[in-house]
Amino acid sequence: MSVVTLVSGGLDSTLVAKLTQEEGITQYPLFIDYGQRSRDRELAACRHVMSELELPEPKIADLSGFGILIHSGLTDLKLDVVKDAFTPGRNMLFILVAAAYAYQVGAEAISIGLLHESTSIFPDQTSAFLREAENLITHCMDKRIKILAPLAEFYKEDVVALAKQKGIRDTYSCHVGEKEPCGACIACNEFKIEGV
Repeated sequence: MSVVTLVSGGLDSTLVAKLTQEEGITQYPLFIDYGQRSRDRELAACRHVMSELELPEPKIADLSGFGILIHSGLTDLKLDVVKDAFTPGRNMLFILVAAAYAYQVGAEAISIGLLHESTSIFPDQTSAFLREAENLITHCMDKRIKILAPLAEFYKEDVVALAKQKGIRDTYSCHVGEKEPCGACIACNEFKIEGV
């Protein structure tokens, strides 16, 4: 089996890549540049952690025009990074591009770092969304490409603990994109839940 792993340089996706590596599964890490404010820091962290963990260097899908067209707190400096965080179509974009890449390289699945459904804030973070997306991918590519969410039973504290155990460090998980994490965006606030 082989899988396209969606990687962002953040803790969740890096753990997914590490677990995939430990399973001995051939993987094709893929970084999506969707015009996010934090692109440069995310990509730098992504390249660094993939190298540190002796994982393949990620391919980069340059879809930065998405962020020019679709304004949200994650793509537009004029919008609030928390209040305006929902970026419509973002996870579908990720899944579609990853599935198309999987089709090209002959991978049977794609993998995304979504956590336990109870932590979902947006509609494109649920198991129902993933099921529907998988069906849509099957129809539009005439080939079944599975969508895996290996952390679907995990809460952030579980991710932090396992990542520490696996020696994962130097990830970047802030939507603002500054050198020091802002401490206020959704990604940063996940680390404050239950003392994480």
